[in-house]
Amino acid sequence: MPSYAEQYLRAKASAAHSKTALYRFEKGQSFPLDDFQVQACTSLEAGRSVLCAAPTGAGKTLVGEFAIFLAREKGMKAFYTTPIKALSNQKYQDLLAVYGPEQVGLLTGDTSINHDAPILVMTTEVLRNMLYADSAALKDLAYVVMDEVHYLADRTRGAVWEEVILHLPEHVDLVALSATISNAEEFGAWLDTVRGQTDLVVSEHRPVPLWQHVLYGHRLLDLFAPEGNQAGSDNSKKSQQQLPINPELRQLTARRPGAGSGSSRGFHRLGKGKRARERNLEPRQGRSECRPGRLSRPAMVRILDQAALLPAICFIFSRAGCDGAVRQCIDDDLRLTTDAQAQTIRAYIAQATASLDRADLAVLGFYEWQEGLVRGVAAHHAGLLPLFKEVVEALFSEGLIRVVFATETLALGINMPARSVVIEKLTKFNGHSHESLTPGEFTQLTGRAGRRGIDVEGHALVLWRPGLEASAVASLASKRTYPLNSSFKPTYNMSAHLIAQFGVEPSERILENSFAQFQADASVVGQAQRVKKNERVLAGYEQAMACHLADFSDYLILHERLLELDQREEKRKRRQNFSQLKSSLMDLLPGDIVRIPRGPQPGAALVLNRAQSLEKPRLSLLTEQGRVRTLDLRDLEGPLLPVSALKIPKRLSLKTAKERKDLASRMREALYRGDPARKGVGQKFAAYQPPSWEEERQNLKRAIAQHPCQGCSERDDHLRWAERWKKLNRDTEALRREIQKRTNTIAQVFGRITQLLGELGYVQGQGSERSLTPAGQTLRQIYGERDLLTSLALEQQLFRGLDPASTAALASALVFEGKREGVFGLSAYPDPLLAQSLDRLQGQWQRLTEAEGRHRLPFTEQPDLGMVWPVYRWAQGKNLAQALASSDLAAGDFVRWTKQVIDCLDQLAHLRGADPDFSGQCLAAIDLLRRGVVALSL
Repeated sequence: MPSYAEQYLRAKASAAHSKTALYRFEKGQSFPLDDFQVQACTSLEAGRSVLCAAPTGAGKTLVGEFAIFLAREKGMKAFYTTPIKALSNQKYQDLLAVYGPEQVGLLTGDTSINHDAPILVMTTEVLRNMLYADSAALKDLAYVVMDEVHYLADRTRGAVWEEVILHLPEHVDLVALSATISNAEEFGAWLDTVRGQTDLVVSEHRPVPLWQHVLYGHRLLDLFAPEGNQAGSDNSKKSQQQLPINPELRQLTARRPGAGSGSSRGFHRLGKGKRARERNLEPRQGRSECRPGRLSRPAMVRILDQAALLPAICFIFSRAGCDGAVRQCIDDDLRLTTDAQAQTIRAYIAQATASLDRADLAVLGFYEWQEGLVRGVAAHHAGLLPLFKEVVEALFSEGLIRVVFATETLALGINMPARSVVIEKLTKFNGHSHESLTPGEFTQLTGRAGRRGIDVEGHALVLWRPGLEASAVASLASKRTYPLNSSFKPTYNMSAHLIAQFGVEPSERILENSFAQFQADASVVGQAQRVKKNERVLAGYEQAMACHLADFSDYLILHERLLELDQREEKRKRRQNFSQLKSSLMDLLPGDIVRIPRGPQPGAALVLNRAQSLEKPRLSLLTEQGRVRTLDLRDLEGPLLPVSALKIPKRLSLKTAKERKDLASRMREALYRGDPARKGVGQKFAAYQPPSWEEERQNLKRAIAQHPCQGCSERDDHLRWAERWKKLNRDTEALRREIQKRTNTIAQVFGRITQLLGELGYVQGQGSERSLTPAGQTLRQIYGERDLLTSLALEQQLFRGLDPASTAALASALVFEGKREGVFGLSAYPDPLLAQSLDRLQGQWQRLTEAEGRHRLPFTEQPDLGMVWPVYRWAQGKNLAQALASSDLAAGDFVRWTKQVIDCLDQLAHLRGADPDFSGQCLAAIDLLRRGVVALSL
């Protein structure tokens, strides 16, 4: 029993806590807060920013919700930002249920609901744009929640997160919510530097334990041995080590591919973590067991169903693979729903898709999609119609969809947890090549397994296939964290904003505060320490090589100059010899007889052809033995000159051994007779004559001989120390160059961008007086991967004279990025004026990339014409099938890219100072595009 003093202190603490905002917030929750949630919320109430890193499903979003609660108690605003619109929509609905429609708004670029609300949910790009525009909505802003902040590592969009963090007003507290990252301390230290006092709260506990398995044929085997498997279910330090692999699994996967599945001994995990004898997981309907590695997807789903591991998400890194999996399940007559559930699903689909044009249903793959849903099976990927994805997400959350075949995009943010997650293979195609999953990607994917408050444990399964090693799976599953690396780099639009708001030199200092530069500077700390250590050693070497007769460093310089002179001359000789070798081969003609100094068949040979390539000249020769061989520079020691010549026919046949031997015999006769070579050949390869360097060399040797240190009795010792000094000094200089290369790298890129913008007329003035021209002010208002190219298109008036449909088609070339090799030319164009504009756009792109090359900047992507015809047809009122004719675009991709075309046109229509006619032209194009399935997805 606690003492009276302890009871008093507890009562006092409880009384103090009852007066806090956290206490009032907790009263509204249906569950007690975890320790890390309390810690993070306490820091927020104390007026500090917070970085909260915790596993998927741990409940870190509650910390963001407490920030919103604090803002409302203070009568101030809170923004909740997410990386994708789907997650923003989801969070909007969550907050709507708590605070009501008057208090909550949504901004996602193409959607604006109650934009003056005190609680605004938005994508991160929207907040970035608001900061650059100094939006009035920022007034009274107290908190910004950045959900999935680890997304700043994203190669294409990650820079936006850093822009927001750097430009938020100082008085705004930041709530950064991240998956578990291994360098949380480093990221937290940077936030503390740029945002002020920021508390780091890290939780490595996973609320729902995660068990790791390998599905070997029809057997569900634990990945780790009994004593290690549970250790892999959380993020403890113990789980960072390589855990012991299940011996039986190691033995089975070590067998040659195609071997039988072995005995039926083995275990799978069910219920509350208790081990149970493996049940018979043979497919129903009397099917025979498939060979391991050849398990069909319907058979895999049945195994999960029998093992009580549904609902499940199966990650397949291919859209076609996801759609194909659903089709296979339908063809296999797989049903995972009851009649009542199927009826509910049909009713939900009918209501959600009531506005779809019936003529578009077949193109959208509606009937197969609906059939899969009714059976409890669905696909989820970026190529799916947004409306279809929303239906899948809703039905899965309601427990009506039992299996979702998804690409990795589902792993980000969207609240679709499952009892189990299946990873079909450990490699994925990145658009260029197949690459292995990283531990971070594996963690993100498997983090969906285990529904908090529903499941007592989650399960992650990897499908075994020939070549898969258990150790590879164990390596991924053991590492529960991954490093967060910045992808930040200045863009043209960002640079224009910085120059306009702060000027060039202050902008450089701002960029030096980026996380990218913070990491780069941290990476040279060890190198800088090595430089300091080397400098101390070099000072010691200098003392050891000091000479009492004179300055030994002067003597050493003379030796260095002599050595450098000899090396330079030797290099010149090699270059001259190499040049003469190539030239001699190029000069040889068919019929010349040469002597080969070395190689597999040295001796006399007859030239059969002329060398074609100056870079890599090669000749075909006929040897004295009657064999044809190839000769290149590697076979030569000096210029190859003809010693004789033989007249041979232009069309020479050497197909038979007799023909080759007869010609070899004629060659030997010419040599015996002493037939002369062609006149004048080889005269340009005169003997090498020593140039003036010899005089300089003799002067240096005399200077060395006359130097006082030459007569020092300890000269050899001094030279040995000098050699050590030279080597260490060379290494130290290389380190200094590497440090210089990494220091201020972001600001250096910004400097090159500023120079390019000045060259193109977007920046004017010199030094600290540099500012934006009117064209530069226009660039500030254009966001996108081809921002500067879009600005150049406007400057060159490429949209002039186009009708609204052609306007939309031209905008598509500035937006679209095909997954496969881009389309840069069309066999036919919808309109002659559009063809001219697209041709001129390609010219502007060439002009831009030439400038980027001169300034050592990344190249802007070439305009892709793959959406020109589909967008043009859609704008003309064609149905979806007609719009997509002769195109390999999926319906979902078409809708997604058309929405981005609309966003681009909207930017152009609302440019400050834009011509009213041009604005009307863009708005008319938007009206033509915003219909049917496109309008339903906005």
